[in-house]
Amino acid sequence: MNEIDKSQFISTEAELRSLMGFPSELVQHKVILQLDHHCRDFISKSPFVFLSTSDSLGKCDVSPRGDHPGFVHIIDNKHLVIPERPGNKRMDSLRNIISNPQIGLLFLIPGLGETLRVNGCAFITKEEKLLRLMAVNDRIPVVGIVVEVEECYLHCAKAFYRSQLWKPYSWLSKDHLPSASKMISEHANLDGMTAEMIAARLEDGYKNRLY
Repeated sequence: MNEIDKSQFISTEAELRSLMGFPSELVQHKVILQLDHHCRDFISKSPFVFLSTSDSLGKCDVSPRGDHPGFVHIIDNKHLVIPERPGNKRMDSLRNIISNPQIGLLFLIPGLGETLRVNGCAFITKEEKLLRLMAVNDRIPVVGIVVEVEECYLHCAKAFYRSQLWKPYSWLSKDHLPSASKMISEHANLDGMTAEMIAARLEDGYKNRLY
């Protein structure tokens, strides 16, 4: 692979605009500052959201959250709560929020190309009364992510049309998918921890420790 020509890097917004142009009047005016009834309806039908956070040094992380549609609880037109379900205890998003509360959310609805983007300021709560509203099988989340909404807007479906993400005919067969257990086994490189052992461990977590 040839080395990247750093002289071709773009360093100013002016240069970027000269190449890419400016947003239309519609795009400039589609941003709203709170959750209206359209946003509430979208979130109530979404079973999946991406969380984008960064720490105080600007190091970024994007993490998925998913559950039954409506798992994200809307408090009012400026606040929502995302329950923190059991995970691997890395807590990248939570640790980032403690050092830098700014957060970006991207809500998806299966089969729909448009997505809902919500940006704001996040806080971690342990308020049991609030978290109890998001319990599943009588299991209450230990903590939740409260987001104070600063802006939200709909994102167009071009990425989904290009990727054909929701088109089953474009999906790889199971035999051609990457193996999570093999990837983790080789990346972790722990003595005695085989891909088969990791596969069994993953399957147990998916069956018995979702909540």
